Amino acid sequence: MAIKSKPFNAVLCCIIALCSFIALPAQASETLPVFQRMALPNGLILILKEEHSLPFVTMKLLVDGGPRKDPVQQEGVSHLTARSLLLGTSARTAQRINHDLDYTGAALVTSVDRDYMTLTLRVLKKDLEKGFGLFLDTLIEPVFPEDELKREIGRILAAIQSQEDNPGWIAETEFEKTLFLNTPYGHPVEGTKETLKGITRDQVIKFHRTFYHPNNAVLAVIGDITLEEIKTRLFPGLLKWQKGIVSENSFRQTYSKGPKAIKIHRSVTQANITMGNEGISRSNPDYYAVMVMNYILGGGGFSSRLMEEIRNKRGFAYSATSAFESGKLPGDFQVTLQTKNASAREAINLAVKEMEKMRKGLVSEKELEGAKRYLIGSLPLRFDSQAKLASFIVHVEFYGLGLDYPRRYPALIGAVTREEIRRVAQTYIHPDKLITVIVGDLKEAGME
Repeated sequence: MAIKSKPFNAVLCCIIALCSFIALPAQASETLPVFQRMALPNGLILILKEEHSLPFVTMKLLVDGGPRKDPVQQEGVSHLTARSLLLGTSARTAQRINHDLDYTGAALVTSVDRDYMTLTLRVLKKDLEKGFGLFLDTLIEPVFPEDELKREIGRILAAIQSQEDNPGWIAETEFEKTLFLNTPYGHPVEGTKETLKGITRDQVIKFHRTFYHPNNAVLAVIGDITLEEIKTRLFPGLLKWQKGIVSENSFRQTYSKGPKAIKIHRSVTQANITMGNEGISRSNPDYYAVMVMNYILGGGGFSSRLMEEIRNKRGFAYSATSAFESGKLPGDFQVTLQTKNASAREAINLAVKEMEKMRKGLVSEKELEGAKRYLIGSLPLRFDSQAKLASFIVHVEFYGLGLDYPRRYPALIGAVTREEIRRVAQTYIHPDKLITVIVGDLKEAGME
């Protein structure tokens, strides 16, 4: 609903405060935050958490403009756009931006994930106006200077070149390229050497103009600041950011079906293995059962089944882990491990057997309770800094989890049963249809 004509006081009526949390120990509940949420007339969602113990303010802006939105043949343009925000504005050169940050002791950084980009500012309360002015300037008025842009592309290409010597990166990249068949999750967030070399300044400008709108963003403000101060000191600047029309991608996500093995020879002592299949989206109602199941299988560190069988019992690998990467679209399920070339085949077979066991039998009560205890008990650790708190709440908003999510989370995890774990394992883990990437000395591994 449009609220463009509403004054500031009317906007404040949109605030929704979180209630106190439940289903955690009393001492843990006391550490959980209470947020305030408001919708500005330009469509920006702003979420506030007052925290006055230190004289700092952290702002994290999330824009729905990540690699998922990269046009075909422009893979990497979203990452390049985000990084290039700090290369100069209509009022500041890149050198001036760095000088202003150094002068105030502030930090201003960009980051990119599959689904989104973030711009994060951390500044002393006394320098809030200066830091916020710089934050807005880089967000709204970047000019993407041609020379600076070319140098930035060169830096990204050099980083990609360096990664090509990393067998773990090769395995991960090849796995995603193969699984996400010609769809956005299939390319690294940085893009590829081929596509980066073809990206132009005009394409960067177009990407910024297409997606960097307040009605396509969430802003968290955490720290030594009050709602009244936000109203008087931040609102005027934020409302200069004009609402825009955001186009949606029209692609259809597709996936490769296994079984499929990709073997890449490298003269290394350790084989790096990534194996898996299509995963789930963050909105999937099975998400919480999958979290618990994955913790038991390979997400729980030394207590997980994969680590127990492959590392602890046989000493084949330093680490063997599993994960579900979930986003706006279904992501992937993958098992990753590093082992001596000679034991690669056996380590793969052991991992497959553990997947099959998860599908066929019920986990023990001890495993179930241990996973729940960790997943619920570790929730407060996501709030132990302003940066973590800001990251948590923008994700809650972005994925539409609702501001009561921290209150509901313990119950969502606590309700998972052994039968549900077996059901989601059967639904989302497919040992007979795995895409497996092995990067290692193929001769030594017996996989020529």
